[in-house]
Amino acid sequence: MGLEWIEFTEERAVASMPVEGNTQPVGLFHGGAYVVLGESLGSMHANFRAGEGRLAVGIDINATHTRSAVSGRVTGVCTPIHIGRSLTVHEIVLSDDQGRRCSTVRITNMIKNAPASN
Repeated sequence: MGLEWIEFTEERAVASMPVEGNTQPVGLFHGGAYVVLGESLGSMHANFRAGEGRLAVGIDINATHTRSAVSGRVTGVCTPIHIGRSLTVHEIVLSDDQGRRCSTVRITNMIKNAPASN
């Protein structure tokens, strides 16, 4: 899908994805691609913040699409809304190359102990 990481810190995660190759038959960036980008950002950041020996697993995700990207790249900026001991909530704002918000994704991850390795 062409996901490229741009920034990854305690405060946020940023990545982008090309519109080309990720479109609906009518040429618009696919709604599912917005969700893939949002979930990749939110889940990776939740796992980063979970800590040693802990694992973040998604339990809820939703997306509201407000504009359609038709060319260039879509960039997602993921920021934590809540980082707790057992749950994280992240908001991911997905924008086109002109900086216009195209979709807003919110993901909730449950934090649990990682399975014992064999």
